[in-house]
Amino acid sequence: MQAAPFPSGETNAGGPDEGPVEGKMIPTEKTEELLLAIWLLVLIAFLLLRWEMVYLVLPAVLLFLTAVLFFRPGMKVELERIIPHNRFLEGSELEVIIRIRSSERIPGLKIREDLPEGLELIEGEKEWVVSLSGGETREFRYKVRVKRGIHKFNWVELSYRDPFGFFHFTKKFDLYTELIGVPIITDVPTPYSTRGTKITVGALPSPRVGEGVEFHAIREYQPGDPLRIINWKATARTGKIMANEYESERKVDVIFIVDASYTGELVFDHLVRAAASLMLNALNEGTSFGLLLAEDVPLWVRPDYGKRHFFKCIDFLSTAKPDRNNMIAYQVEHLIRSHFPPRAQLVYLSPLLTEESREALKIMASFGYNVVVISPNPYTAVEPKGREEELALKLLSLQRKAVLKKMASYGVIIDWDVRKPLKAAIAEVIGL
Repeated sequence: MQAAPFPSGETNAGGPDEGPVEGKMIPTEKTEELLLAIWLLVLIAFLLLRWEMVYLVLPAVLLFLTAVLFFRPGMKVELERIIPHNRFLEGSELEVIIRIRSSERIPGLKIREDLPEGLELIEGEKEWVVSLSGGETREFRYKVRVKRGIHKFNWVELSYRDPFGFFHFTKKFDLYTELIGVPIITDVPTPYSTRGTKITVGALPSPRVGEGVEFHAIREYQPGDPLRIINWKATARTGKIMANEYESERKVDVIFIVDASYTGELVFDHLVRAAASLMLNALNEGTSFGLLLAEDVPLWVRPDYGKRHFFKCIDFLSTAKPDRNNMIAYQVEHLIRSHFPPRAQLVYLSPLLTEESREALKIMASFGYNVVVISPNPYTAVEPKGREEELALKLLSLQRKAVLKKMASYGVIIDWDVRKPLKAAIAEVIGL
C-alpha cells in the first residue's frame, strides 16, 4: 500500500476568554423542595404567631448560602484537544487527548466530549468525572476508528454539582477541531496509454515518434533533424545519411469522472478508493489530472499537477456521498463542451447500473475521447444469505456482463470484483 504524506500535528485550545457558549447555575429539585419548606415554615410561624419557629429555617438557609458562596466555581480552566494531524486513512485508529488545566479548586467536575457521529469509539470514554485543585493539569485519552469524511469537534462541556446537591453548573467551551478521513489508497498500475492524447514532455511512453530516450528505428536523415541523432555506422553501411528515431516521452491530461448516483451506493466507497489510488499513480508519474464528482450539484476540479492539487482532490473525494443524481450524462456533455481539455484521457468510475450512466459513457466516446471505465460489480459486494439469494446474484451478474459487453465498443471496461484488489482487475484487462 502506498500512502501520501500528511501534514504535521495539530492542537486546539480553548479557555475562559475563548467564547463559552453556555454558563448557567441551575437549581436542582432539592433546592426547590428546600425553598418550599422554608416558605411553609415561615407561613406557619406567621399564622400561629410562633416566631421562634423561624429559627428552624436558619440552618437550611445557612447551608444554602454556604453552597452558593463557597462552592460555586468560576470555571476558570484552559482546555486543549490534541490530535497528531488532521488527515487519517479510513479505518485507522486515532488517539485523542483532552487536556484541562484549572486555576481554581473544582471538586466533582464532569467533562463531556463532543464526539462526531462519524468516529467510532473503540477505547476509553467520552465523559469523565474528576476533582481538580488550583493549578493542576490532567489529561484524558480515548481512541476512535476513523471513517471516510470530514469530522468536526465543536465543544467540550464542563458541568459541576455542589456537594450539597443544591445546584448544578454547566458551561460549554468552543473547542473546534476538524479532521478528515481520507479513502484508502493502494498501489495500482496505470490503466491507460497516451495514444491520441495531448502531447507534452513527460514520463509515459507514446507510440508517436520524436526526440526521447527509447530507441525506435533507423530512418533516412531529414533536413532539420539534429546532427546528434545521425547513425554513422548505418550511414557507412548504406551510403546514405541515416538517423536514429526515438520513441518520445509523453504525458496526458487525465480526467477522473466519479459517478455518485445512489444506485451504486453499495460500491461507492470502492469507487472513491479507486479514484484516490489512480490519482496517487498520476501524481507519482507527474501527470496532470482533474476531477468531476458527478453529484446532484457537480463538483469540477480543473487539471493540475502536484501534491497540493492531489490533497485538494482527495479532500473532495473524502466528503463525497451518493445522491439521487440522474443527470450525469448532461453534466458530462456540458463539461466536455466547456471545460475538458481536448484529447484528454478519461477514467470513468461507475458501476454502470443506470441508463443515464451508460449514456454518459457513449457521450464521452462520441466526442473522440479515449475512455477507461473502472466498474465495480455491486453484486460482488453482497454476501448471499441463502441459496435463492445466491442464484439471484448470479443471474444479475450475468445480466450485467451482457450489458458491459454491449458497452465495450465505447471504451476499455474493467469489470471489478470488489472482493479482489483493483490492481488484479486492471492487470487482467490491460494485460500487465
